[in-house]
Amino acid sequence: MSEDSLKITLEFGGGAEILFNKVKRKEIQLEGGKTWKIGDLLDWMKVNMPTDRPELFYTDDSVRPGILVLINDTDWDLLDKQEYLIQSRDTILFISTLHGG
Repeated sequence: MSEDSLKITLEFGGGAEILFNKVKRKEIQLEGGKTWKIGDLLDWMKVNMPTDRPELFYTDDSVRPGILVLINDTDWDLLDKQEYLIQSRDTILFISTLHGG
């Protein structure tokens, strides 16, 4: 990866980790030279982190209702949801509230 790549952490909890092969935490690097929004990250995840049951995590352009998204411990509803511009070292947490999260 280039030096200007974005290094971020994805975390999954409350049952969401089951959809991603029981991965609770994953460090990733996103291609540099462009701005990344959370919506772009979700598209990236569909290709690079496939799940057997994508309909339980994704809608057409977002996450399913019942999936809480926190960016650096802040609800993404306060940060423009899919329009939030990802910064290097962000931690993005996906919690399923439907499974006791």
